[in-house]
Amino acid sequence: MSASESAGAGARPAKRVPWGVLALVLLTGLSLVRTGSGAFDVGPPQPASAAAPNAPGGPNTAGTPAALPYSGVARVRIPTLQVDAPVIPVGLDMSGWVSAPPLGDTNLAGWFTGAVAPGEKGTAVIVGHVDNTEGPAVFYGLGGLKKGERVEVRRTDGKTAVFKVYGVDMVDKQNFPGTRVYGDKGVPELRVITCGGEFSEHDGYAGNVVVFARLAEVR
Repeated sequence: MSASESAGAGARPAKRVPWGVLALVLLTGLSLVRTGSGAFDVGPPQPASAAAPNAPGGPNTAGTPAALPYSGVARVRIPTLQVDAPVIPVGLDMSGWVSAPPLGDTNLAGWFTGAVAPGEKGTAVIVGHVDNTEGPAVFYGLGGLKKGERVEVRRTDGKTAVFKVYGVDMVDKQNFPGTRVYGDKGVPELRVITCGGEFSEHDGYAGNVVVFARLAEVR
């Protein structure tokens, strides 16, 4: 087992963060950790209006594979964006904010261990930087994803949970719709989140790009 795989292994955390609290702390954590420099001539792609989720419940749940048991996470792949990155577990820091992956590594994502594991029943959360002072980072192209495209999460139990994108949206950090983004749909879902929208030197990015995806296949 590689170092990246062993980092996500282990037993399920004994205590989960309530969704209402997570909506606030994740917003705060991603906002205060400067996830992007905005210092490039061409900014990251923004979600097209046609990509937004059409309905709060997302697609029909019929045919969704059975939920998987808990497992750590090793890698995330988004084939259409040529993303293939190791994933490290992230939690809450001493101030109560969700920790972000180290800013200096442009090809690294974080799985929030206070929520479910990707493939479990519920909504799993993977976060990553859009850019840093050196250039684009792991989720720079996230806003360009389209409905029907896939996000693959390789778990430390050897299984790969494949999620089908059913929506990509831009949400405002100051009015973050926590229930809509993180709410449990009763089936295994995934949210992939990075920064987006307008950038200012004082406040960073104004919004978050959120990918909504549902489990479609287990390999």
